[in-house]
Parts: sequence; C-alpha cells; structure tokens
Amino acid sequence: MDENKKLTVEKTVKSGITFGSALAMVISYSTWRSVGWAIFHGLLSWVYVIYFILKY
Repeated sequence: MDENKKLTVEKTVKSGITFGSALAMVISYSTWRSVGWAIFHGLLSWVYVIYFILKY
C-alpha cells in the first residue's frame, strides 16, 4: 500500500513540474515575445509563475 502512495505522489509531482514549466513559458512568451526568455522562465517554472502573479 505504501508503494502505491509513493508512486502516486511521484506522478503528481512530475506532472506539476511539467505543468508549471509549460505555464511559465506561455506567460513569458505572451508577455515578452521572446523564445529565449520563455525557455529561461520555463526552467524557473513555478518561481516565475508566482513572481508574475505577484508583480502583475
């Protein structure tokens, strides 16, 4: 049972990181119109998303 819970948590964390990166890249590209900034902000993931929410 514990192995099942661990697997579920791992899948959730991985999908959350992926979604955060994608969201950061979309926000960045729509704001700055730069692929370079979008890649950089995608690497920052949720940090950039939270910054964007607080700043704008």
